Amino acid sequence: MKRPRKAKASERPERAARTERQADVIVAGHICLDMIPDMGAVKLSSLGVPGALVNVGGMVLATGGTVANSGLALHRLGVAVKLMGKVGDDPLGRIIVEALRMHGPDVADGMIVGRGEQSSYSVVLSPRGADRVFLHCPGTNDTFAADDVASDSLGGAKLFHFGYPPLMKRMYENGGSELAKLLAKAKAKGLTVSLDMSRPDPDSPAGKVDWRGVLRNALPHVDLFLPSWEETLFMLDAGGGDKAAGEGPSGERLAELSGRLLEMGAAVVGIKIGEEGLYVRTTANRERMRASGACAPGETDDWTARELLAPCFATEAVGTTGAGDSTIAGFLCGLLHGLPLERTMTAAVGVGACSVEALDATSGVRSWTDTLRRIDAGWGRRTPAVPLSGWTRSGDGGMWIGPYDKSRTNSL
Repeated sequence: MKRPRKAKASERPERAARTERQADVIVAGHICLDMIPDMGAVKLSSLGVPGALVNVGGMVLATGGTVANSGLALHRLGVAVKLMGKVGDDPLGRIIVEALRMHGPDVADGMIVGRGEQSSYSVVLSPRGADRVFLHCPGTNDTFAADDVASDSLGGAKLFHFGYPPLMKRMYENGGSELAKLLAKAKAKGLTVSLDMSRPDPDSPAGKVDWRGVLRNALPHVDLFLPSWEETLFMLDAGGGDKAAGEGPSGERLAELSGRLLEMGAAVVGIKIGEEGLYVRTTANRERMRASGACAPGETDDWTARELLAPCFATEAVGTTGAGDSTIAGFLCGLLHGLPLERTMTAAVGVGACSVEALDATSGVRSWTDTLRRIDAGWGRRTPAVPLSGWTRSGDGGMWIGPYDKSRTNSL
């Protein structure tokens, strides 16, 4: 029997539109190809000599960005996921698509191909004993627009997760109008909408954007807003570039910033605080929580007017690349499984802890069943060093409960 011709990368979106499997989660946004040569003993100063030939070792190719990191982490957790990054119809784009497809024959069927466009890539120069240098081409990430995601491609999904708009020019220019348009499109289809951020270079065009204005436009369409502490501080505080470099989180500041984000329209604000864990504060408006799309919690009261911190699990970190993206994947997976908020947050930091046990972004992530089994077996937790004035520890010792949690306010 003659084998069917393998479709070219530029043909796959059309084929996928006819045959793609049902996905519960769509992960869209930033994707790139990281090219990492083994620098050995080469010093960066050697690269500044005109005409020099510098011998290096082999090169590692790896996909990066929210689509690859959160998307593949969800896939490893057992979630039916569709990846919607944008690549060019160039050799790098084909490498990215094939690298994703290695994780499953259908996982890359939602990828968007820009005709005649350059795919995004980074050359990572990481000499021993020195900071890394990144040579980055944003490529198709800068041209990603709301119209690249067809409304019918969202059909059947329950959750739409978008990541890294500060690294995508069309998404942050003009007050984030394209970002708001895209998120509103997903919201109109009845999906739960989740948004992750990245921290731009303060001196870049993205670093000079009015991010408070962008968030005011976007967050009314966002159910779950899941940035890091540094990103939150940068975007909400004037001069945040300097502050984010020096100010550490505290319970008081987390409450202040999350309160502002809830006022902008989000139903759930989850702030990743690195090795300290995951902070979550939720709306006190039950109707807003019920309007959180297809994955709205069945037990709305359990998710309403909450303020909690889930400390990280104790583990030996090998690499931290993609830890925040994996934490988000664990949070989304808990929501999909209808878990209570405390259990969802615990699963999120559990997935994040598993991810740092491997050098790359996702190979440390275990199945959902194995992750919960490890947690339930008595996996030890770290003690957070974040100042938590007025907070109390939960009865089982796993969570910290903030002053704005209804279990506290109802008893006052």
